[in-house]
Amino acid sequence: MSTAAELDPILDRLEVFGVRLGLETTHRLLGALEDPQQESTCVLVAGTNGKGSTAALLAGMAIAAGYRTGLYTSPHLESVEERLRIDGRAISTSRLAATLTAIVETAETRLGYLPTYFEALTAAAFKWFAEESVDVAILEVGLGGRLDATNGAEPVLSLITEIGLEHQRYLGGTLASIGREKAGILRTGKPAIAWVERPEARQAIQEVADEVGCRLTWGSDLAVIEGRQDLGWCGQRFDLHTPGGKNEISLQLVGEHQIANLALAVLAAESLADAGLVRLDATAIAKGAASTRWPGRLEWVEPPGTRPVLLDVAHNPDGAQTLERSLERMSGTFVLLFGALEDKQVEGLLPGLVQRAARVILTSPASDRALAPESLAAMVPAEKLVVEPNRQAALSRALEGDGDFAVVCGSVYLVGDVRIDLRHRFGVPLPATDCLFIG
Repeated sequence: MSTAAELDPILDRLEVFGVRLGLETTHRLLGALEDPQQESTCVLVAGTNGKGSTAALLAGMAIAAGYRTGLYTSPHLESVEERLRIDGRAISTSRLAATLTAIVETAETRLGYLPTYFEALTAAAFKWFAEESVDVAILEVGLGGRLDATNGAEPVLSLITEIGLEHQRYLGGTLASIGREKAGILRTGKPAIAWVERPEARQAIQEVADEVGCRLTWGSDLAVIEGRQDLGWCGQRFDLHTPGGKNEISLQLVGEHQIANLALAVLAAESLADAGLVRLDATAIAKGAASTRWPGRLEWVEPPGTRPVLLDVAHNPDGAQTLERSLERMSGTFVLLFGALEDKQVEGLLPGLVQRAARVILTSPASDRALAPESLAAMVPAEKLVVEPNRQAALSRALEGDGDFAVVCGSVYLVGDVRIDLRHRFGVPLPATDCLFIG
């Protein structure tokens, strides 16, 4: 039996349980596994947008400093193995299958019921990191913070990126309620750094920090960016001044929004250095930042023999605005390939992109929760509209006809499928498991 054939049935069993917010199962499961989360120095990263980039950048710095570094992120683009990495390398399919099998057996024996998909993967990350003796584990929070399975860890440092309206069914309908949920990762007496500009969310996070007794600082008060040089789709350069000194940064990640994520990661690295990870110095910070890529986030792909493709997992209004700002500085026209899930705020996603696009192709992401593309047709002028439910056919149409490049966005599922399809057709881009840290 192939290792993929071993892994898929386990994941299928766990997926049926959907979302189960709350830490009771996580605590019980980790306890039954002898609390592997206690074996590593943990950093939690919460927020609406930018938390994955921030986590990846901090991991790159820790790796460059010579620390054995675990990184846990979600969701994945192409394969579930991407979510668990040590020193940038994704867990093997066979190791993940074996780890999840052990977790399921433990849950059935000791708990009497199964964890959810996310609870099991989070426990697998903690277990694998402990078995491999990582020095530092950096964990991206999945949904919210307070009740997320990653919050089963006891972080030495908590990070919070910008807050926007998201998952309102679970987190509440205001920036304040969402901010309070994200602030659930703060710990008494422990440091935290947040980069949050929206006053309502910022105030809520500060209130939680005061209630908990967390040592919260605001990244925007500590970091100053000077001399930014935009290198187009190759990245950017700038000088970053922090309490630790001046850092000359070259960044492969594209977009002005990545500056805040990078600054937060740098401040986190300096905090960890003060806490004992002394090799996280200016050299490691600069080297780690320069080596980090984050596939599917304003990712520019140039397939041979056809037009370039910009891949971006923008799937909420803030993400769409970031994408729009990046497109404003580009010359030429683009074809938009768009697909979304039914729980997304498409009215805040699609109109601005449609206005700039030469042509709009609506398709269906590979998910049971996908919106039918026909349901979005009224948001697109008839002269621009193409409806193509088949994703491979939709990509073919995006690569032909008028337009200087194609833009693919609206769903992580769609971007992941298009990455795979492009690689099958043209040999690029590299698999998402293999391209997170490239010098």
